[in-house]
Amino acid sequence: MRNLNVLLIEDDIIEVMKLNRATSSLQLNHKIVEANNGEEALKLLEEKDNLPDIILLDLNMPKINGIDFLKILKENERLKYIPTIILTTSNNRRDLLECYKIGIAGYVLKPLKYDEYVSKIEKLLAYWSVNELIAN
Repeated sequence: MRNLNVLLIEDDIIEVMKLNRATSSLQLNHKIVEANNGEEALKLLEEKDNLPDIILLDLNMPKINGIDFLKILKENERLKYIPTIILTTSNNRRDLLECYKIGIAGYVLKPLKYDEYVSKIEKLLAYWSVNELIAN
């Protein structure tokens, strides 16, 4: 299994810490770059020579929300093929359908229980680390 370059777009510092804690407790060596909002993420994606392998995106964020960020991403020739997985507490069916319509690679609900969260993150990252990804 390959180590992934992951861009996590999440405005809640506790959620960022939770993901980092989960990956370190699973002893995964994926590189996680954090952006607090969509604007910050777009700046990172513009500057970077090496794009992330996958993007984990929260929907409920200030400034540019997750759905608006997705639309911008998918209109960009350089960025539109980066697999983007929604990681959210929103089980709003309209959000789910809208995200798939725009073109996401997955939609994962954050469970309340930490051990269930760790299990989901482990499966999610394992899946993407065996996928053939577009080399940047």
